[in-house]
Amino acid sequence: MARTHAHTHGKSHSIRPATKDAPNWINQKPKEIVELIVKLSNEGLSPSEIGLKLRDEHAIPLVKPILGKSITTVLNENNINATMPEDLNKLVQKALGLQKHLKTHNSDRRNVRSLELIESKIHRISKYYKNNGKIPSNWKYSAVIAQLE
Repeated sequence: MARTHAHTHGKSHSIRPATKDAPNWINQKPKEIVELIVKLSNEGLSPSEIGLKLRDEHAIPLVKPILGKSITTVLNENNINATMPEDLNKLVQKALGLQKHLKTHNSDRRNVRSLELIESKIHRISKYYKNNGKIPSNWKYSAVIAQLE
């Protein structure tokens, strides 16, 4: 898959499991895995961080083949809903960091351009989430409003 604002394809540097079948060497039962996901979410971890922790510390390569549903679906079933999708939230946080940087380094033209690219990604992905009903249709990204959150 190509990158959005770069003319490269990139590499993920991570290899997913070869098969979509649940491995037979996993000791935990599906109910224990769900409880572990809820526990990690209550500690303040995002769904991607939960997946990394399950992979690295609990030897669970993928949740979906075992449970038949993703981590975000498990969290939604247990009434743990995020106000904003994770990827959109990360982009907003990245834009806030760049705005903070540009306040002190206002002649940094390269990062002015980076901020423009990040904000265009935010607008594009927010349009997608508005159409799918994951965020309110009146949600609007603004640099000033983002700094207040």
